[in-house]
Amino acid sequence: MISNMKNIDFYIDAIRSRAEEFHINEGRPLSYFIRTFGCQQNDNDSEISAGLLEHMSLEAAPNIEEADVVIFNTCSVRENADRRFYGNLGNLKTWRSEEKQRRIGVMGCMPGQDTHNSVLKESFPYIDFLLNAGDMGNLPRALYESSSQKKHSIVDLTDQAKEMTYPSLPVKRENKHRALISIMSGCNNFCTYCIVPYARGRESSRDPLVILAEARAAVDNGAKEIMLIGQNVNSYGNDMRSKGEKDFPSFARLIEEIARIPDLSVLRYMTSHPKDLSDELIEVIGKYETIEAHIHLPLQSGSNRLLKKMNRRYTAEHYLELVNKLRSARPGISISTDIIVGFPGETEEDFEDTLRLMETVKFDRAFTFIYSPRSGTPAADWSQNVSDLDIQERFERLLDLQNKHSVESNERCLGKNLYVLVSGLSKTDDETFSGRTKDDRLVNFSLPEESETDDQILTARGKPLSSTIADGSEVFVKITKAKAHSLEGVFVGLA
Repeated sequence: MISNMKNIDFYIDAIRSRAEEFHINEGRPLSYFIRTFGCQQNDNDSEISAGLLEHMSLEAAPNIEEADVVIFNTCSVRENADRRFYGNLGNLKTWRSEEKQRRIGVMGCMPGQDTHNSVLKESFPYIDFLLNAGDMGNLPRALYESSSQKKHSIVDLTDQAKEMTYPSLPVKRENKHRALISIMSGCNNFCTYCIVPYARGRESSRDPLVILAEARAAVDNGAKEIMLIGQNVNSYGNDMRSKGEKDFPSFARLIEEIARIPDLSVLRYMTSHPKDLSDELIEVIGKYETIEAHIHLPLQSGSNRLLKKMNRRYTAEHYLELVNKLRSARPGISISTDIIVGFPGETEEDFEDTLRLMETVKFDRAFTFIYSPRSGTPAADWSQNVSDLDIQERFERLLDLQNKHSVESNERCLGKNLYVLVSGLSKTDDETFSGRTKDDRLVNFSLPEESETDDQILTARGKPLSSTIADGSEVFVKITKAKAHSLEGVFVGLA
């Protein structure tokens, strides 16, 4: 499965031997803990890293304090993730020095950027190794080299290739019923505000046969839901076709093949770039019930002037045309988006263009952000023309409008019995379950006060539940309450 990656078998065998020796000497397994910041791409990278570590005989620790190896999988897209990561890392200086066998690794989007790389080495010299985003194949080597040194120094492997065209690696799914599968890495779009092309490199599509094999294996192992992930899934295969592989499948053809896998309940994907959303893909989205009735289609701004300045390569008019095509092909499809407020040069007129487009589309959900400059991107050097107070005021106006639209969208679900794929019990209430509909709405639901349901499915309210309702269960829920960000309801029966 992983033998054709250069030297990886040597490093895996060496770490496994050390882990087994540690277990014998210490009377406990060598353990690891991974803390992940950022997007689903990082979540998937962490799952693969965990799979590799367990393949090398390490075991998961319940928290950082009890781990022997701590790995931070970092994100640099948002400033808040930067700050949280550095705060977490700073807390480990004493922890690292207490036991010689302990190791700290940093991977993800930050180590490969010169600015962050320098800060990590200069301010946190107790780090043991650095890896690029998506470079899980070098994790065994990083562990081996950092633990083989007589005198500590940081093993920096960020000069290795930034790509994810690897064959299948071991993976430890965070949720057995939900499989994250990366289909590509990197981005060629170079939006002027975005650090991703610099952090993850150029687009690199994975082998479709490997992706299909991973998807089938995930379903065979109990996954009800698959999430295909990439910075721009719509451009899947463009890199390979440009190299002469004319028969390399498009994203539409790939998603169609996966949608046909027996026993798969929901096929999700993100993120879609509007400039690459083809008629072929829209047709496939409308054709297969298994493909989620939802699309995340980042807008960023409703102003054509700002869209050009952002290098988005579509217009507001083209975006609206895509929305109409999607709703025609898949009636009832929910549409979520990303919107930036306060991009350098944004005028009140630009902002009003965004509000007008929102009124036309009426997004079901939106992730809204105040512009945050990312060092290394063109927009980071552009001057801001409005005050922070004005930007905050615009943000609140936009948020109010979107909350209104979100509530209206969710209110259309009231009284309906909706399919929900259960993700588990609520973290704050052991009588409430959570899950998502096929159009990606969050649903929190409880058991009815008095139930006529078969005792094998559930017992009376407040008593232990049957294992029938658990992570991955497929149920119907009657919706009784609509909020801006979620629905509430009552369990009706198994789907």
